[in-house]
Amino acid sequence: MTAPSVVVLDYGSGNLRSAVRAVERAGASVTLTSDFQEALDADGLLVPGVGAYAACMAGLRALKGERIIGRRLAGGRPVLGICVGMQILFARGVEHGVETEGCDEWPGVVERLQSPIVPHMGWNTVEVPEGSRAFAGLEDERFYFVHSYGVRSWDLVTNDRTTAPLVTWTETGPVTEGGDRFVAAVENGPLWATQFHPEKSGDAGAGLLRNWIQTLKAA
Repeated sequence: MTAPSVVVLDYGSGNLRSAVRAVERAGASVTLTSDFQEALDADGLLVPGVGAYAACMAGLRALKGERIIGRRLAGGRPVLGICVGMQILFARGVEHGVETEGCDEWPGVVERLQSPIVPHMGWNTVEVPEGSRAFAGLEDERFYFVHSYGVRSWDLVTNDRTTAPLVTWTETGPVTEGGDRFVAAVENGPLWATQFHPEKSGDAGAGLLRNWIQTLKAA
């Protein structure tokens, strides 16, 4: 069987080579490119992201990346966002008093974590919702996070549980001790995203990438 094709979108942000290697090891044929048409045509699109929200959005818009994402999702074609690549899928980000519009695939704001120690770095377990495909077989695993900003509330309300996004949560530490609760991952039809780095999360991250690639084979 031919391996599904994945484009890792090169828009000047992200741990690109590590992402490419991790997705290749998980069973996909991977191309690193900023080409609009290649990104549209691939079986799966991975959107990485490291650094400032505003800089990532500027880089994404420079190659019309928000249009690539929107057109893929309109056609039911899988997209996976990682770290800031997840954050830019929300409506807006606020860093150092500067507000930047995001891709607005989900309502909500990316803001500084309210925690005694920021950036939040290290390995976390996550609260996996029932029916998750991303975390199938990985419900008790830990994943690697490194970030200062996150989505601290989920603002999308829907009455249709069959189409409602599955939201995975975690904390910087116990809330009773000043820790902050934030979104660790979202599954929304063809759009998946993680705040943590699967490519830095060892066997657990590899398992999540394999779960995503399985959806490409079924698409």
